[in-house]
Amino acid sequence: MREAVDEALAEPSAGVARVDVDGRVALEAAWGLADRRLEVAMQPCHRIAVASGSKGFTALAVMSLIAQGRLALGTTARSVLGADLPLVAADVTVEHLLSHRSGVGEYLDDDADLAEYLLPGAMSGYVSPEDYLGVLDGREPAFPAGSGFAYCNSGFILLALIAQRASGTPFHDLVRTRVLEPAGMARTDYLRSDALPGDAAIGYIEVDGVWRTTVHHLPVIGGGDGGVYTTAEDMHRFWSALLAGRIVPIQAVREMCRVRSSAEETGEGAGYGLGLWLPAPGVVRLEGMDAGSSFVSTHTISSARTVSVLSTTAHGAWDIAEVLESVTG
Repeated sequence: MREAVDEALAEPSAGVARVDVDGRVALEAAWGLADRRLEVAMQPCHRIAVASGSKGFTALAVMSLIAQGRLALGTTARSVLGADLPLVAADVTVEHLLSHRSGVGEYLDDDADLAEYLLPGAMSGYVSPEDYLGVLDGREPAFPAGSGFAYCNSGFILLALIAQRASGTPFHDLVRTRVLEPAGMARTDYLRSDALPGDAAIGYIEVDGVWRTTVHHLPVIGGGDGGVYTTAEDMHRFWSALLAGRIVPIQAVREMCRVRSSAEETGEGAGYGLGLWLPAPGVVRLEGMDAGSSFVSTHTISSARTVSVLSTTAHGAWDIAEVLESVTG
């Protein structure tokens, strides 16, 4: 653990690691600076961006609408999109989107250098899921819906758009009221990157040999595929609430935990359900990586063990998470 933290500090990165076992905090640690300009030391209470870890919250907002009868897994995207995004195939369903099996064209290149500017225009222009229609339009399908797995940010932007239109509630408010509040995640929210509160850590990326904040690299408020800031403590609350049926009914949780794509098919060493990675039977995970963020939170149901690592750079979390999962498993 010490070696992994030393390597993270040398990057340099900052972050928080925590292990909970059966309701008891077994380990909690922080390293590095949450704000390099002011030399603010990272603390376990700092809120940190989780990038694609946010997809789990998007999935739960959608599943809550399904439980209420406003949507169904078989609802087609086209029935909600109307004439928007004509290249989204008519047979793409909510289930396809939740499981990354939709084949819709991707708007982000996950293989691109994270230091590149991957979205057109000012990042302040991306607030609502509707603001992404321009970048989603014109993307050719990668494959027929349901015929394969391809991790897809576009699909979760579409889910946010569908949820917003189906509910008549702004997407971020929908997640707050249907996911974060029932889970008791009072320290978790979609925060504006240009107006971060003092308890939010700043993400950094190296550009041309200089470390910069990510304010010009990412949407000012994340959409359905990212944007949540949380704490390691709130992630413990999240898994407890999810598996107790306090966010969506237990039957919906079971659907989310049912493997739709095997580890062999994803190529990521873990299967995938609906908005959740499934590394092994009885194990659930959220993870994410982007400019200024790396995050993993893994929960083992039988032992009520949660391992969460959150970092302010794209690579700071991974080695530490690997060490913690190996020594606490």
